[in-house]
Amino acid sequence: MRYQSTKDVTSQSQIFQDFLRRWEGDSALDALRKQKYEFGKDLDWFNVSHHLTLEGLRGKIVILDFFTYCCINCMHILPELNHLEKLYPIERGLVVVGVHSPKFENEKDAANILAAAQRYNIEHPIVNDPSMSLWRSIGVRCWPTLIVLAPSGAPLLMLMGEGHGLFLERFTEQALRFFSQKQELKDFSLPLKPSMDLLPASKLKFPAKIARSDDGRFAVADAGNHRVIVFNFQGEVLMKIGCGSSGLVDGHISTARFNSPQGVAFLNDNTLIVADTENHAIRQVNLITQIVETLAGTGHQGHDRSGGKEGPLQQISSPWDVAVYRTRDMDMSFHVDEQNVPEKTIILISMAGTHQIWGYFPEAMIWWKFRKFEPRTCVSLIGNGMEENRNNSYPQNAAFAQPSGLAMAQDYLFIADSESSSIRKASMVDGKVLAVVGGDRNPQNLFAFGDEDGKQFSAKLQHPLGVCYNHINGKVYVADTYNHKIKVINIENNTVETCKYLQADGVTLQNFNEPAGLCFDNTGRYLLISDTNNHQLLCVDVESNTTKRFSLTFPQSVAEDERDGPLRSGLEVIKRLPLSKSKQLKLSVSVVLDDKLKFTKEAPQKWSLNSANSTLKSLNTRGSLTTDGKFNLQLKRIDVSADKLSKEDLKIDMSLSLCDDKSCLMKRFSLLLSDDDDANSSNASNDEYEVKVHITPNNIELK
Repeated sequence: MRYQSTKDVTSQSQIFQDFLRRWEGDSALDALRKQKYEFGKDLDWFNVSHHLTLEGLRGKIVILDFFTYCCINCMHILPELNHLEKLYPIERGLVVVGVHSPKFENEKDAANILAAAQRYNIEHPIVNDPSMSLWRSIGVRCWPTLIVLAPSGAPLLMLMGEGHGLFLERFTEQALRFFSQKQELKDFSLPLKPSMDLLPASKLKFPAKIARSDDGRFAVADAGNHRVIVFNFQGEVLMKIGCGSSGLVDGHISTARFNSPQGVAFLNDNTLIVADTENHAIRQVNLITQIVETLAGTGHQGHDRSGGKEGPLQQISSPWDVAVYRTRDMDMSFHVDEQNVPEKTIILISMAGTHQIWGYFPEAMIWWKFRKFEPRTCVSLIGNGMEENRNNSYPQNAAFAQPSGLAMAQDYLFIADSESSSIRKASMVDGKVLAVVGGDRNPQNLFAFGDEDGKQFSAKLQHPLGVCYNHINGKVYVADTYNHKIKVINIENNTVETCKYLQADGVTLQNFNEPAGLCFDNTGRYLLISDTNNHQLLCVDVESNTTKRFSLTFPQSVAEDERDGPLRSGLEVIKRLPLSKSKQLKLSVSVVLDDKLKFTKEAPQKWSLNSANSTLKSLNTRGSLTTDGKFNLQLKRIDVSADKLSKEDLKIDMSLSLCDDKSCLMKRFSLLLSDDDDANSSNASNDEYEVKVHITPNNIELK
């Protein structure tokens, strides 16, 4: 928000007071002041216990926010309205009413509007006007539009588009003062009933994009819970990133804060990139040190369409997804062997707020047309910022309409361009933008949506948000969000068809609800889907087309009294290994039970790794034993410098549920891997060891 001196504020206040006096006294405005509008009858209302009328709101200054919940510009003004409502609550004379005027057919559905109100934490009253009757009677032309009504119900002001926050705050202050002095404000409350109260508590809340690492782990942006979840294909949650409260805070994953993150991508097996959408920031998570840091963005929405500043100084606007691309540096001056030029990394960003594709450059490099990019800068790459569906051979002449999903497929970036209801692609060789499916040949027609399979422009989608590439069959899969479907594109001929997925009982699946993200596993057979408004993940076997719910198992924290209680023996068994000589270490652990013992059926058999002071790190730090009592652990040294190869210990805590003929019991103990630098290492770069733990009713020992 721009700083204003006291003199500027006083001058602006005087201008507003003069305007209000002229508005009231100018006879030429009599016709305007006589205009009285009203909400249609039998409309759905949200955040109130019964419907409202504009006549019943006489005596308040009313701001009508004409919006549609898919519109990124409409989302941008919600924080400004929220700030205004806190400054001037209903008791002081201000009422904000959202008038939902849908663009897409899907947005006319009351259940979807309720979900949007919950997702974006809208607490003021909302009316769903599916036929846009109030929009037409007032003469509204675009989303968003704000109409300010006087206490008499007559229109005072119309503001189109975003970016009027400070102006509206100053105007509201003076309007409340003006009408209060004239004793036209009335003191009454509203029957508020926030829709957030209807939202069930859930482990996932409005899950968005999903990403997979090369080693087979997944990450999902748990947008409604303001965090990111890392898990394996078995559904075991390995890491929760973010404390669950909204904000912009770096640091350890347990205290870091995000604000409705939408996009995720693995930079490598140990690094995760997050599009922190409502913080207008790109965040990086080191999965080894478990530290979150901000790469780009200031926490405030920017309007720059060029960029080029160092990341934390560069304001950006609603990043919705991220993807990783690696290419050779075109600067050949330092490379003797032109066939062996190392690749460098670019983090690609779908910048929904400015309708562009941006890039973050961790390293300095020279790329398209020998353009130089400085290290740690965030720069606009493709799109001129106009909201259009314009394809072009020159990247800066192309235009997008709220790009919201990204997927790399060899040298092409596939883009879910949501507001044009199309899938498009950009060449990473020269930046050329091409049509794939959906949309219209007319680049200015952003209403060419529907639900039709077919080829290129004859195919129709409705506000797609997610896209992913299957590296096995070479096809692109689309979350056709507002059609509540998953579709698949043959990129050889630019045709799309609807996926016919079945439930386990063979019945056609009907229960997608605005899916927003999707991702394949390493094999290319299993497709994970964020079923966003159902607050769940689904898993599809694309060979059989069968679908089942993908459940996440969250680790249960151990209570303090249980940690120190009699169930924990504190017993340690020690295995000496040449840890300091190993760069990689594969450990196979087997728990062998006495004949009198057996594992309790369906009870958890858990292990967890404690290696805080070691440079040997594992990608999985906890897990479960197999039914025959085994698990594998693979560790890799993250720092192989000579001064780090010192003596070190690793500890594996184990918690087992066992039974004998008469009772069930818990066995808790630690397997201590102690460094033995005198031992011989068969292979210093890749050691394999087997450890067997023998458990009897009265003893635990190594075999």
